Amino acid sequence: MESLVRGGTRWRRFAVVMVPSVAATAAIGVALAQGALAASFSVSGQQFKVTAETLDGHGFEQYGALDVPSGKGPVPVAVSAFTDATITGLCQSVVIPTPIGDVTLKLKAGNNGKKVKATNLYIDLDQLDANATFYGINIGVAAGSSTKGPGIDNKKTTDPGSFAQEADRAYLTNVQQTAWGTSAGTFKLSGLSLRLHMGSGKDVECY
Repeated sequence: MESLVRGGTRWRRFAVVMVPSVAATAAIGVALAQGALAASFSVSGQQFKVTAETLDGHGFEQYGALDVPSGKGPVPVAVSAFTDATITGLCQSVVIPTPIGDVTLKLKAGNNGKKVKATNLYIDLDQLDANATFYGINIGVAAGSSTKGPGIDNKKTTDPGSFAQEADRAYLTNVQQTAWGTSAGTFKLSGLSLRLHMGSGKDVECY
């Protein structure tokens, strides 16, 4: 009997923590799917995983920066920025520790012929695997001097004269990455699906 009470307490505590966050996330997700909001997806002090079948971005630039997740010191990241991007097969997942174990929040969009559209897209990543083709690429330009991308994200710490690269277009397939933050001027998630899954690992996360 005592264990059932403790179990109930853990579930109530989990509900208090999760329900407001999930409700707010779902409401934001609907607005994003309708193209109504600027978007920022970041997790306090945590990495999250992202996969995509294809990412077709125009106005590309990439440079180094320091991200500062809440509760952590500066984290070095590579910022990949696109003036506009079209994505298919998008998946984003993050593991949330709770009193009843890990819970994975997974967001999917751009499937079954639908596409995700983003403008002024910034991805702060520390790992990327993909097949990539660049068109009109310039390697070794100074950060902040790109004429092809959306410009430096002023919310990040970046050395304006440091190494960077740019391209007219970047086409990536089989994208798999870990990131600390994603932001966009607009982020339209067609076919949005948001689910909570008990546990963590490749069976429930994006990979």
